[in-house]
Amino acid sequence: MIKVSDTAKKKVIELMKDDGFDVVTDFVRVGVKSGGCSGLSYDLTFDKSKEDEDKVFEDNDVRIIVDKKSFLYLIGTTLEYSGGLNGTGFKFNNPNASRTCGCGESFSL
Repeated sequence: MIKVSDTAKKKVIELMKDDGFDVVTDFVRVGVKSGGCSGLSYDLTFDKSKEDEDKVFEDNDVRIIVDKKSFLYLIGTTLEYSGGLNGTGFKFNNPNASRTCGCGESFSL
Protein backbone atom coordinates (compact mmCIF):
# COMPACT_ATOMS: atom_id res chain seq x y z
CA MET A 1 0.00 0.00 0.00
CA ILE A 2 1.06 3.57 -0.63
CA LYS A 3 0.02 6.31 1.76
CA VAL A 4 -0.59 10.00 1.04
CA SER A 5 0.13 12.68 3.65
CA ASP A 6 -2.31 15.55 4.23
CA THR A 7 0.05 18.10 2.64
CA ALA A 8 0.57 15.86 -0.41
CA LYS A 9 -3.20 15.39 -0.74
CA LYS A 10 -3.79 19.14 -0.86
CA LYS A 11 -1.11 19.64 -3.50
CA VAL A 12 -2.27 16.66 -5.58
CA ILE A 13 -5.84 18.00 -5.64
CA GLU A 14 -4.62 21.46 -6.64
CA LEU A 15 -2.36 20.17 -9.44
CA MET A 16 -4.91 17.69 -10.76
CA LYS A 17 -7.50 20.46 -11.07
CA ASP A 18 -4.97 22.74 -12.78
CA ASP A 19 -4.16 19.98 -15.31
CA GLY A 20 -7.80 19.09 -16.05
CA PHE A 21 -7.98 15.91 -13.97
CA ASP A 22 -10.68 14.97 -11.48
CA VAL A 23 -9.44 13.66 -8.14
CA VAL A 24 -12.62 11.59 -7.74
CA THR A 25 -12.35 9.63 -11.01
CA ASP A 26 -8.71 9.98 -12.13
CA PHE A 27 -5.49 8.61 -10.66
CA VAL A 28 -2.04 9.57 -9.46
CA ARG A 29 0.34 7.16 -11.19
CA VAL A 30 3.43 6.41 -9.12
CA GLY A 31 6.30 4.40 -10.55
CA VAL A 32 9.98 3.60 -10.48
CA LYS A 33 12.33 3.81 -13.44
CA SER A 34 16.04 3.29 -13.99
CA GLY A 35 18.13 6.40 -13.60
CA GLY A 36 19.17 9.04 -11.14
CA CYS A 37 22.39 9.22 -9.18
CA SER A 38 21.40 6.31 -6.89
CA GLY A 39 20.22 3.93 -9.63
CA LEU A 40 16.41 4.19 -9.49
CA SER A 41 14.21 7.26 -9.66
CA TYR A 42 10.58 7.97 -8.82
CA ASP A 43 8.00 8.87 -11.44
CA LEU A 44 4.77 10.71 -10.60
CA THR A 45 2.10 11.59 -13.19
CA PHE A 46 -1.67 11.88 -13.47
CA ASP A 47 -3.66 9.32 -15.44
CA LYS A 48 -7.29 8.91 -16.50
CA SER A 49 -7.16 5.12 -16.92
CA LYS A 50 -5.52 2.08 -15.44
CA GLU A 51 -3.91 -0.92 -17.09
CA ASP A 52 -4.90 -4.52 -16.30
CA GLU A 53 -1.69 -5.18 -14.35
CA ASP A 54 -1.85 -1.98 -12.26
CA LYS A 55 -2.36 -2.10 -8.52
CA VAL A 56 -4.96 0.42 -7.29
CA PHE A 57 -4.94 2.06 -3.86
CA GLU A 58 -6.88 4.83 -2.24
CA ASP A 59 -5.53 6.75 0.72
CA ASN A 60 -6.60 10.10 2.09
CA ASP A 61 -9.15 10.42 -0.76
CA VAL A 62 -6.44 10.12 -3.44
CA ARG A 63 -6.60 7.25 -5.95
CA ILE A 64 -3.17 5.83 -6.73
CA ILE A 65 -2.12 3.37 -9.41
CA VAL A 66 1.21 1.57 -9.55
CA ASP A 67 2.46 -0.79 -12.22
CA LYS A 68 3.24 -4.33 -11.08
CA LYS A 69 7.04 -3.95 -11.33
CA SER A 70 7.20 -0.63 -9.47
CA PHE A 71 4.94 -1.90 -6.71
CA LEU A 72 7.69 -4.19 -5.39
CA TYR A 73 9.93 -1.15 -4.81
CA LEU A 74 7.20 1.05 -3.33
CA ILE A 75 5.44 -1.14 -0.75
CA GLY A 76 4.94 0.93 2.41
CA THR A 77 5.93 4.25 0.82
CA THR A 78 4.33 7.52 1.90
CA LEU A 79 3.94 10.34 -0.62
CA GLU A 80 4.68 13.65 1.07
CA TYR A 81 4.91 17.26 -0.08
CA SER A 82 7.30 19.89 1.15
CA GLY A 83 6.91 23.57 0.39
CA GLY A 84 9.71 24.81 2.63
CA LEU A 85 13.05 26.50 2.07
CA ASN A 86 14.91 23.19 1.82
CA GLY A 87 13.20 22.27 -1.41
CA THR A 88 9.72 22.31 -2.80
CA GLY A 89 8.05 19.25 -4.26
CA PHE A 90 6.82 15.76 -3.69
CA LYS A 91 8.97 13.47 -1.58
CA PHE A 92 8.81 9.70 -1.29
CA ASN A 93 9.32 8.31 2.19
CA ASN A 94 10.30 4.80 1.13
CA PRO A 95 11.18 2.29 3.88
CA ASN A 96 12.66 -0.07 1.24
CA ALA A 97 15.37 2.37 0.11
CA SER A 98 18.77 1.61 1.57
CA ARG A 99 20.34 4.72 0.07
CA THR A 100 18.92 7.94 -1.39
CA CYS A 101 20.56 10.82 -3.18
CA GLY A 102 20.77 14.28 -1.63
CA CYS A 103 17.77 15.61 -3.55
CA GLY A 104 15.60 12.60 -2.63
CA GLU A 105 14.59 11.92 -6.23
CA SER A 106 16.50 8.65 -6.62
CA PHE A 107 17.29 5.65 -4.46
CA SER A 108 18.79 2.19 -4.35
CA LEU A 109 17.85 -0.98 -2.49
